[in-house]
Amino acid sequence: METQRMMRPLAGRRILLGITGSIAAYKAAVLCRSLTTAGAEVRVVMTPLAKQFITPLTMATLSKNPILVEFFDPENGAWNSHVSLGLWADCYLIAPATANTLAKMAAGIADNLLLTTYLSARCPVVVAPAMDLDMYAHTATQENLHRLLERGVRIVEPEAGELASGLTGKGRMAEPAEIAAYVAALLGEGASSADATAEKEKTLRGKRFVVTAGATIEAIDPVRFISNHSSGKMGYAVAGELAARGAEVVLVSGRTALPTPEGVERRDVLSAAEMYDATLAAYEDADGGVMCAAVADYTPCEVADRKLKKSDDDLTITLRRTKDIAAELGARKAGRLLVGFALETDDEEAHAEAKLVRKNFDFIVLNSLRDAGAGFRGDTNKVTFLDASGREALPLLSKAEVAARIVDRIERFFER
Repeated sequence: METQRMMRPLAGRRILLGITGSIAAYKAAVLCRSLTTAGAEVRVVMTPLAKQFITPLTMATLSKNPILVEFFDPENGAWNSHVSLGLWADCYLIAPATANTLAKMAAGIADNLLLTTYLSARCPVVVAPAMDLDMYAHTATQENLHRLLERGVRIVEPEAGELASGLTGKGRMAEPAEIAAYVAALLGEGASSADATAEKEKTLRGKRFVVTAGATIEAIDPVRFISNHSSGKMGYAVAGELAARGAEVVLVSGRTALPTPEGVERRDVLSAAEMYDATLAAYEDADGGVMCAAVADYTPCEVADRKLKKSDDDLTITLRRTKDIAAELGARKAGRLLVGFALETDDEEAHAEAKLVRKNFDFIVLNSLRDAGAGFRGDTNKVTFLDASGREALPLLSKAEVAARIVDRIERFFER
């Protein structure tokens, strides 16, 4: 039975495949075949423009189902119910998804059957964008993608390569095999029963963690300070996910406007020195630590007791090194879990791998400021996990989903 499931990972699953008007629509034929070969029942809904790129006859032959384009059949008046389609599907996969369709999805526009079905769908929705590189990189498109991510839409990121325009860059739809594998993995995660899901939520019961989050503040005088752009969102998401799975969590937090996650004990600090003391104290009786905070590496040697006044002269502030919280925990780890974060702007993986070893992390979560949608303040992140066995790159996800993937790895650590 297990062998059969591995060979046909989508057996018994119902996939609604949406096709929009992109040159990449030709790949939908291969994608449909990949899904049916994996055992899925596939129904296809197309936008009117999509018919200019691939024929309904091709898709009907491959899916073995009639193709749906209009709200009703003009020959017999039969109604194509977007509500029924949304209820029928286990997953609504839109591939390719054009910039136009993504914008309409983000705005809630429903001017064709594909879009009205999206608004009616109760199942997971996955999109595979396809467009020219400048359209994909445009602020409007990126904002639409982020808005959809916040609403729970999954995104299979496009690849970089030669595009139909003749330009080379990011925007080419992911390969059909990759998209089919993504859908299989997504539905595989949800294949367990409700009881199993409930059990997963409490798999860390009895475990205790310390999580650091947010930015530290290093005072220059009573008014000014040195800090960074961290919002704390990633660390708060991890703390909340750990607590949701039954763990006791101490959240050592720098300044932030975020509410405390349910079930989490929060300890507020300001400076790197305060975070050092609070984190080491909490780690004493913890089973693991997750170091998400953006801690200052340097702090002023002297803090003025009055506001420094502006003058015509330059101002020199002498800084000294702060204590390294993660390195100190790594030295004290003694079989416990320690997870680190790395935010880099160049030579990302090399720096992260060095940090992994130097600070004795079990794994490290790397993100780059060069990746659109990753880094500070936003609600999405694009990360790569690195450990002694290798690397795993994730697509752009909501920070809540990244937190879930991190905690999945933490669970596996305690299953060993």
